[in-house]
Amino acid sequence: MGVEVGGLFGLVILIADIWAILNIVQSNITTAKKLVWILVVLILPLIGFIIWWLAGPRETASG
Repeated sequence: MGVEVGGLFGLVILIADIWAILNIVQSNITTAKKLVWILVVLILPLIGFIIWWLAGPRETASG
């Protein structure tokens, strides 16, 4: 009754995607670009996260 590697990997991807979405929402980019980035991360969980990590918005809202 151990944890399956696939289940653990899926949990890690879920946590990474949530982290990416939170960073996207807090960025200073336009709402349309935020929506596109969030859709990419949601539709392509692993690949979308990697694309966001390499090319996504980096600035955060001041405050």
